[in-house]
Amino acid sequence: MAQVTSPTETDASLNEKTEIWETDLEVPTNPVVDSAEFAYEKTNIVRVNDVGVIMAAHHIHTKLRAESYTPRTWRTHPLHILPIEPYSPDEPLNKACLDWIFLISALNFSFWSEKEGSPDRYGVLWQESWVSSRPKLWTGYWSLVASLNRALQDESIPITDPQFYSSETLCPDSLIEHVFRAAEGCSEAIPLLAERIAVMREVGFILCHGFGGSFQGFLEEFQRRHNGNGTALQLVQMVTETFPSFRDEVFFEGRKVCLWKRAQILVAETWAAFYPDPSSSTTHPLFPGPSGPEIHQLTMFADYRVPQILHHLRILSYPPSLLKLLHAGTMLAPGSPEELSLRAASIVAVERVRAEMQSLHQAEFQNQNQQDSTVSSVLIDFFLWDLAKKVERGEESIDGIETADMAPTHRTRSIWY
Repeated sequence: MAQVTSPTETDASLNEKTEIWETDLEVPTNPVVDSAEFAYEKTNIVRVNDVGVIMAAHHIHTKLRAESYTPRTWRTHPLHILPIEPYSPDEPLNKACLDWIFLISALNFSFWSEKEGSPDRYGVLWQESWVSSRPKLWTGYWSLVASLNRALQDESIPITDPQFYSSETLCPDSLIEHVFRAAEGCSEAIPLLAERIAVMREVGFILCHGFGGSFQGFLEEFQRRHNGNGTALQLVQMVTETFPSFRDEVFFEGRKVCLWKRAQILVAETWAAFYPDPSSSTTHPLFPGPSGPEIHQLTMFADYRVPQILHHLRILSYPPSLLKLLHAGTMLAPGSPEELSLRAASIVAVERVRAEMQSLHQAEFQNQNQQDSTVSSVLIDFFLWDLAKKVERGEESIDGIETADMAPTHRTRSIWY
């Protein structure tokens, strides 16, 4: 279950961390990269295929260009709430969008089903998009998004407002259970409901008692502490320092390994949602510093879906012993060597793919200083996750490069991913 701090402990923690933030704000590298390299070598189970990296990097580079896949692609997903442009911090919908992104990222974990492929699996019935009221059954990650959208749109439940969901009086557990109710005919409930409720109480309490009751307030305090020059990595670190349930870390072989999946995806989703129209020539409204968010400092988001597509693309190699566990549906404990190897190897692999794509980009533009937001592990992750879902649904196949049979995703029940 999520480790939730009491009000007294939270206040003390916030006061203690204020001194740290005020005295030491600069962190040059992402600890996730070093942690992943360490865990990758120490576990020595899943391995990165260098030939696969090169082949897949060329394939992804070409696909991103052909599909015009950019940070603005975030706005094309049918269930996403879109901010108002041009950005204004006084626009209520922008504040609401930030709170929506924050809660989704806080609850973005453990969507794999014990009843995969069965009509009994957990699913949420809502409309197929914000502009179409045609009913659709949403499963997996999208069931979370659909359930929150349904509560907001159809039932006028302010479920994404921290001041609402932090209160057991305004928002009792029974109401949260109602918000996440399964569609009729689904016998499976949303996984880890008690843990999700605990996370909501924790993060809502902290936002309300330290940041004016909103994620927008958190971002404003972040930029105040960084004199308006805060980067994406610095924001990730403030998130992990502030919210225990975002602190995706494990001790392995005597060392702390930071993986930070949900903290990084929170920042990445925020970056993508508010990414300005390139034709406007404006800076990012939430990262207004001279160097912008420096999104390239973030890694991919180590979960169970992206390793699956990395293996399919032959970027990752699984030993027969691991494949046997995956095909048997064996549960992998959080922090176990196999589970940690899958996550760490995915981070290492995508970093190598990014480096290869950066070389391709530089050769293409003949300019070492040419900036390209598509050459980031964040956008590569977004693309790979979307690709994995398309391949799973049979909507797309990988052409032009050799692929491996699609292995099952690994099974780990955890609040971290």
